[in-house]
Amino acid sequence: MSALADIARRTDPELAAHALSDPPVGEFESAVADPDRAWVLEAVREGHLMHYGTPRAFSADLDDDLRLLAGDALYALGLSRLADRGDLEAVAELADLISACARAHLEGREELVDELWAATAAALDGSSAGAREALAGRLAPAR
Repeated sequence: MSALADIARRTDPELAAHALSDPPVGEFESAVADPDRAWVLEAVREGHLMHYGTPRAFSADLDDDLRLLAGDALYALGLSRLADRGDLEAVAELADLISACARAHLEGREELVDELWAATAAALDGSSAGAREALAGRLAPAR
């Protein structure tokens, strides 16, 4: 079973009712060697897509309020899985990613979002620094 299919199965029943019957394989499933970290990255990516794009595992026809709540629920689903196993380094990395993506969208710098995701996947796989370092000095200072 793909990570996205498993994520759709594990969500709240109200959101699971909007799951696609055959979601694709997630783009990060093979990019991160640790299967838990890869699963969580896919859950957080799906949450991000609920907020800013087109989800891969759920219907795109959800109303705006439900999409926002669903995105937050998917962020929480992923982060809680890492917290339960005590992987606080990965929790911090994903929190940085969520924050940096929100800032990039707010500033109209969507071109940075793919770079953030790639940097985070590499960081979760242990091969580079993460989103915060990838964008050092490229976004406006936090207020």
